Amino acid sequence: MDYEFLRDVTGQVVVRFSMGHEAIGHWINEELKGDFNLLDRIEAGAAEVKGSERQWQLEGHEYTLLMDGEEVMIRANQLAFESDEMEEGMNYYDEESLSFCGVEDFLAVLKAYRSFMLNY
Repeated sequence: MDYEFLRDVTGQVVVRFSMGHEAIGHWINEELKGDFNLLDRIEAGAAEVKGSERQWQLEGHEYTLLMDGEEVMIRANQLAFESDEMEEGMNYYDEESLSFCGVEDFLAVLKAYRSFMLNY
């Protein structure tokens, strides 16, 4: 999972992720937006579910984060389907709307993000 932190012309931090993980970058850009209190809540949520079968969820305006002891899923809220059945020949997976990664990798990204926000 490759990513980079940038500042746009307005000084706003923008995060970009490699293919397959784009939704993580979109989530950071749309939901996290440099909110250190939210970062603290997410890190506390990760500590709650570590080594357990429990899940922790954070529903935002555009994206939902779902975390268990091993994996993080970020999905666009628009991906809620009315039916569990897929139409023949249809694939509902949209790489920019759904991403998975390990909890440790995710926490490392959040730590790097916090550091970037504080130092640049």
